[in-house]
Amino acid sequence: MGTFSRSASLFRSSWEVLRQDKELMLLPILSTVAAVVLMAPFLAGVFVTSNASKVIEATGPSAPQFTMQPLGWVLLFLGYLVASYVVIFFQAALVLAANERLTGGSPTLSSALRMAAANAGHILPWALVCATVSIVIKAIQQKTGVVGQILGAVAGVAWALVTLLVVPIMVIEHVGMKEAVTRSGQAFKRTWGENLTVNGGLGLVSVIAVFAGFGVAFAIGLVSPVAALVVFVAWMVLVSSFTGALGGIFRTALYRYAVKGEESPGFTEEQLAGAFRTRSKQHAAAH
Repeated sequence: MGTFSRSASLFRSSWEVLRQDKELMLLPILSTVAAVVLMAPFLAGVFVTSNASKVIEATGPSAPQFTMQPLGWVLLFLGYLVASYVVIFFQAALVLAANERLTGGSPTLSSALRMAAANAGHILPWALVCATVSIVIKAIQQKTGVVGQILGAVAGVAWALVTLLVVPIMVIEHVGMKEAVTRSGQAFKRTWGENLTVNGGLGLVSVIAVFAGFGVAFAIGLVSPVAALVVFVAWMVLVSSFTGALGGIFRTALYRYAVKGEESPGFTEEQLAGAFRTRSKQHAAAH
């Protein structure tokens, strides 16, 4: 209950910051659209160079397993690289805009994009690393069956947690990727992992919102299936942009507290200390 209460408190604080700059909710939407559009040609290449068409056409127990050719893996890596760069670019825009607001500024959508553009070359090595990790996890999942699927999922979550603060450290302090990764990992190792609090909380909010949207869409679908589909898709986009923006704001506030030792307007020390508690404090509290 304490964790849930802390999640709700951090959610409200993040929302109070977002209320001042609602247009920043467009950044996660732009990120998703740009990533999908730019990655689509590479995925099409993967489809053409693989046996995907035979897998789709085949039925029954004799259906072949999906396999990729070396060229397909190259195309997939390039697609991941493009998508990773786009996602990191818009993450940087959101983090920089949130940091400007939390330090007394008044960011806009255009100023956020300009600040991210100033870091365009700076974030490229990190995009390359993220694409490499993604392709390695994908290869593990495809080559090792169910066990690989589980190991890949666990590895993906672990990677996301350890590198949680890489983007804020890189773009706010203008340090290199290696230093940013090291410092993000050190910050994570100093905790019991309660920095999962708000991520789990936002995930829970997303699930609840999706079920609510599904319920409304189902009711509309009794009258018009097409209208129900439109409403549900629009609702999913709204939920994704909302939680994405809140997550970026919280990540920035968490960075300011855990890395720089600074509080942020709208966030109390108790909130951030609870979400990023050190092992020594928890151990002392337990005894």
